Amino acid sequence: MSSARSRTAVIYPDCDGKPIAENTLQFEWIVTIKGNLDLLFRDRPDVFIAGDLLWYPVEGSPKICTAPDAMVAFGRPKGHRPSYKQWEEGGVAPQVVFEVLSHRNRPPEMRAKLAFYERHGVQEYLIYDPQTDGLRGYQRINDELVEIPDMRDWTSPLLGIRFDCSESPMRILYPDGSPFLTLDEIAAQRDAFARERDAAERKRIAAERELNAAEQERNTAIQERDQIARELESEREQAARMAAKLREMGIDI
Repeated sequence: MSSARSRTAVIYPDCDGKPIAENTLQFEWIVTIKGNLDLLFRDRPDVFIAGDLLWYPVEGSPKICTAPDAMVAFGRPKGHRPSYKQWEEGGVAPQVVFEVLSHRNRPPEMRAKLAFYERHGVQEYLIYDPQTDGLRGYQRINDELVEIPDMRDWTSPLLGIRFDCSESPMRILYPDGSPFLTLDEIAAQRDAFARERDAAERKRIAAERELNAAEQERNTAIQERDQIARELESEREQAARMAAKLREMGIDI
């Protein structure tokens, strides 16, 4: 009974008191990665994606936690959560985690993060430093996260996305080759599509008006033709009546 009381008394905070990002560049990359992953898996109800969400891998141990800048958990339903308690998620650990560095991140902190992710079942661990445009990646081999020797043009087996390091800054590409976009770029693309749509609608309306005008001209021409035909028929009938009347009068024409 006492053990049950202690378990119910355990508090798992929803916030670790740390900022999401230390600067605007780091924040933009975090939002871009998380948001584009949302778009990539928007049609998959069994893929949960989060940014800066506390992950508790061990029940009863609230001090064992971390908040990846972005994480992907396959086999877990979408939906809001105050934190990711692994024992409430069928024991499923996030398979992919991203960390975007700031100038405050130090080697001991990053070694501790690597050890945490290795210990608790992460399959792919990706680290990007937007200040230096440096990318590192780790992939699980047996029980270890082993550094990927060459990240240039590397494709994630789990996510299907490719990391193009041939340009600066690095680009992340969807499986179809299109790039991850920032919110500003998505908004600009949306506005461009809206302008194209409006231009196409204006062209459609203009073409419809031209078609209607041409149809009206055709109808007018048909009406004029029919009017001329009626007038000619009337003149022929009048001439025939005149000829008949002259014949009655004995005038041969």
